[in-house]
Amino acid sequence: MTSFDVATIRARFPGLATLHGGRPMAFFDGPGGTQVPETVIDAVARYYRESNANHRGSFETSRRSDEIVDAAHEALAELLGVDTNEITLGPNMTTLTFHISRSIAATFEPGDELIVTGLDHQANIDPWLAVARDRNLEVRVWEPRLEDCTLHLDDLEPLLNDRTRLVAVGWASNAVGTINPVAEVSRMAHAVGAWTYVDAVHAAPHLSIDARAVDADFVACSVYKFFGPHVGAVYGKADILERLPTYKVRPATHRFETGTGNFEGYAGSLAAVDYLAWVGERFGGSPDGTEAGRGGAGRRPELVAAMTAIRAYELDLYRHLARGLEAIPGIRIHGITDPASFERRTPTAAITISGVTPQAAAAALGADGIAVWDGDFYATSLIERLGLAPDGVLRIGLTHYNTTDEVDRLLAGLERVASRQGTYAGAAG
Repeated sequence: MTSFDVATIRARFPGLATLHGGRPMAFFDGPGGTQVPETVIDAVARYYRESNANHRGSFETSRRSDEIVDAAHEALAELLGVDTNEITLGPNMTTLTFHISRSIAATFEPGDELIVTGLDHQANIDPWLAVARDRNLEVRVWEPRLEDCTLHLDDLEPLLNDRTRLVAVGWASNAVGTINPVAEVSRMAHAVGAWTYVDAVHAAPHLSIDARAVDADFVACSVYKFFGPHVGAVYGKADILERLPTYKVRPATHRFETGTGNFEGYAGSLAAVDYLAWVGERFGGSPDGTEAGRGGAGRRPELVAAMTAIRAYELDLYRHLARGLEAIPGIRIHGITDPASFERRTPTAAITISGVTPQAAAAALGADGIAVWDGDFYATSLIERLGLAPDGVLRIGLTHYNTTDEVDRLLAGLERVASRQGTYAGAAG
């Protein structure tokens, strides 16, 4: 495997050169939306210049547009390890999930049961609560163990029964980084005849997603979390999609894509997947150790290689961050903290600082050109369970374009904040 060259990676992202106070900003806000490569920006602009037309016209720009739309579906299918006809594109994961959940729930009967978790983003909770109200379904909650913010299969088993119809679970927590055992969840759900709906929004920038390998029935993600534009994608098993009723206009050619699509966004989504394939070509090897190559497998070998290389680099960077955070008095990391278990987390740290609100800490870091998020990030249920509402946590999200020097800059800033607790506007008493 070629050594991971972060300088070469960073050169592809023009946003990383953004200056604040005469020095480049340090972006640790990736879980809320990543920076994008120049090729993604070019693809969106090129769509407007060369292919800007509506769907299925008998003229050149429409044909070009349709080719891009088809290629985007294919690229997202390759990223998730599924077939092109199993991909639905739309505005974002949340909107698509609200839409598709209505079709899924239409196959259920009053008294049927859904399971949601206390760890997930609300986008994989609230749609199911809404359809449960509409169709008189019962909702059970799989609670996380709050000491390390993990879900345990022993706690899921008693919730499952012959009335369970769907288990909604995240592949990884966008708030605290926990990676969940989605393959085992699918196995247990299928054993009682239930489907699984997996939110992979936070997992997709950090892990190789293989929807078939985990046997998930639905997997949802958003391209703007992995270096692309604001587009959502949902995989559904073909045999299930074919059986679902649809809420659509009669002429629509795709059963779950209603109205005119964000075609320029699809062009950018295609470019985002191609960027990841380039990472695999340049810095990874295929799973069997040979050099990645297209052959007859499309982009899939390069995408697996890319995410393998990204995962290794990001975990090393996270270990460096975690050691630094542990050394700063007053900082607490929420979630998995045992280094021996870091394989069960993404490189995302949720922290609190004694005597300083997350908002005040984020503002202080922002004033130094360091981008982090504060709040609950729509993982509202988890933050409430942790007793941290309404302020939430300070979230540090590492991506593969971050560097050790940036992490050291962040740690120095956090050390200043923690050592001067009470001096920032909004600090806790």
